[in-house]
Amino acid sequence: MSEAISLMGAPGSPYTRKMLAVLRYRRIPYRFLAAGSAQAEALPKPRVALMPTFYFPSAAGGLEAVTDSTPIIRRLEGLYAGRSLIPTDPAGAFVDALVEDYADEWLTKPMFHYRWTYPADIAKAAKVLPAWRNPTMDEATLARAAQFVGERQIGRLGVVGSNPVTGPVIEDSYRRFLAAFEAHLAAHRFVLGGRPSACDFAIFGQLTQLAAFDPTPMAIAAELAPRTIAWVGLVEDLSGFEDAGDDTLDLAAPPASLRALLGEIGRLYAPVMIANARAVASGASEATCQVAGTAWSQAPFPYQAKCVASLRAAREALTPGDRETVDHLLAGTGCEALFAPARP
Repeated sequence: MSEAISLMGAPGSPYTRKMLAVLRYRRIPYRFLAAGSAQAEALPKPRVALMPTFYFPSAAGGLEAVTDSTPIIRRLEGLYAGRSLIPTDPAGAFVDALVEDYADEWLTKPMFHYRWTYPADIAKAAKVLPAWRNPTMDEATLARAAQFVGERQIGRLGVVGSNPVTGPVIEDSYRRFLAAFEAHLAAHRFVLGGRPSACDFAIFGQLTQLAAFDPTPMAIAAELAPRTIAWVGLVEDLSGFEDAGDDTLDLAAPPASLRALLGEIGRLYAPVMIANARAVASGASEATCQVAGTAWSQAPFPYQAKCVASLRAAREALTPGDRETVDHLLAGTGCEALFAPARP
């Protein structure tokens, strides 16, 4: 592609921030359109309205609107050479996909939970999010927009499984993630070593909100994870970063910090994703399981069932040797439960 890619999004969308950072690192020319702008409104609409929306040339000669950051990253791999985000080692590529999915599908729970649970966070987000769409609106219009956004988003807390029972579980998981990630960054620049992969940008996207926008999780990050805060600032624009090519983690002999990070992923993300996949497959009205000694319940989410199916298919596609490397790495972390035979 010779022309700049157009995409529409907003700074308050972790997935928008994820993909903008991807484009900067890969040095792909782009044109960013603010959500609600006249330019964005004039473009084709995706089947599901999500941010960011990318606009790729279609077979018919026009443009097609495409969402979902994970497949878009893979699509860009086929369109642009150099500075790939997918590890060349198949076992590494699988671990990258697993951690990316954790960031996209689990870390978004604390992001949404903190933003729409605590008064200071609600007040900030409710006012700033609509102003990002139109900073010139008058005070009365902004006040109405803030009330509408706040009420609508607070009403959607249950979608991510946030309620008075699960709230403490979500918050504890955020603190543990910060501790694990902070420890990993003490010795490794990125999740899989000295160069970024897709999972780094997925983590970054969620942390642009948790560690750099919403007051309550920002304060927690400032207390627990100064390296992580610095990392978020650096990953925002890695266009000038050049990896030395000498620090790719050996997954057959992984550092303890990577195992600890995978252990946090396996602690909650894995059982919740398994319960959701089971509920979707059976047509149940609720996805339920026990996590951290607490009963977890939320409405089934078909997209996350597809995520689990995709990860399982990716593991099955590995060669026996690569699968053995992955299984050895995941053993005892809790992540291995995602790939255990289904219960009858």
